[in-house]
Parts: sequence; structure tokens; C-alpha cells
Amino acid sequence: MRKLTAGLFISLDGVVGEPQEWHMPYFNDEMGAAVDAQLTSADTLLLGRRTYETFAGAWPQREAEGGEDAEFAKVLGDMRKIVVTRQDLTFTWRNSERLQGDLIEAVAALKNEPGEGDIAMSGSVSVVRQLLAAGLLDELHLLVHPVAVRKGMRLFDEGEPPIPLRLISAKPFTTGVVYLVYGPAQTAAAGA
Repeated sequence: MRKLTAGLFISLDGVVGEPQEWHMPYFNDEMGAAVDAQLTSADTLLLGRRTYETFAGAWPQREAEGGEDAEFAKVLGDMRKIVVTRQDLTFTWRNSERLQGDLIEAVAALKNEPGEGDIAMSGSVSVVRQLLAAGLLDELHLLVHPVAVRKGMRLFDEGEPPIPLRLISAKPFTTGVVYLVYGPAQTAAAGA
């Protein structure tokens, strides 16, 4: 079974929405390497519609311009990209397709397809929430930024059942960002 990973920028107070408004002051080579490693271990990207539109609006142009991130842009372009959407889309970025059928059933089937690489997600918060709740996400990569944004979409909604997770790794960066990787846990950890 293929591994499904999701990467998100998140504030100390749990905000994941609109990271372009608060994320960039903390971006450095350490963070770039973490994002690259999570995404380039995959041969398939699973993206929500808004994330796909943002990526498709930026990465093909970066690849064509041949700048410093052109090689990474080419890697993304060469990957299979599966978009979760209810809307009809015209795919302008190569190797892009729409996820067919029910999200949970289709992702479970995708994880069972043969493949060498992981299936990676970036952003796509509503999709991440659904896959976490369904137990289909194998790793949640959180880049926790040392800022309280105090408004915006949070990763977890109030009133939903708990989702127990276990810490796989933790690494602080020089900017104060902490890179946390979580996986599913069978039950919540007992307190000491």
C-alpha cells in the first residue's frame, strides 16, 4: 500500500488558511528542504481545487522561466496530479486529472494502486480533514510557525470527534519554525 502524506503551514494557534499572509518571513533553506523532501518523495500529487489552481497558476511558469526553482517546478509538472473537485475544470498543467467518484473510496483505491513513490498533498485543508477523519492519511507534516494569526481557517474544526495522532519526528528550525511529523495512533496517549 502506498503512503499518503500531507504538508501544511500552520500557525501556533492552528490557523492554516491564507498562509501567504503570514508564512514568508519564516521561509528559509531548512523549510524549503523539508517541503521538497515531502513532495519529491511522491510520484503523485493529490490536490484540492483551490490548491491546484494556485499551483497550476505558478509552477508551469516557473519551470518555463528557468529560474532557481525551475528544477523543482519540473518535478512537480512531471508528477501525476489528481484534483479533488466537484467543478468542471480545464486542466492546463500537464499530467493533471480529476479524482473520480467518492473521495474516501477513490483515495483508498489510489493508495492500493502499484507505485514506487508516495502520494503527497500540499495545502488542500478540507481534503486533509476528510482523509484524516477516515484514517487514510499516513503522515501529517506540519510546519508550525511562531506566530499567532488569530483569525482564519484552522486545521481542526470545533465539535468534531478527536483524532489521536503519534509524533514521528520533530525538528526546530533557526527561524523558530518547528517541523512536526505525525502519524495515526490507535488511541490517545495516556497522561503521565
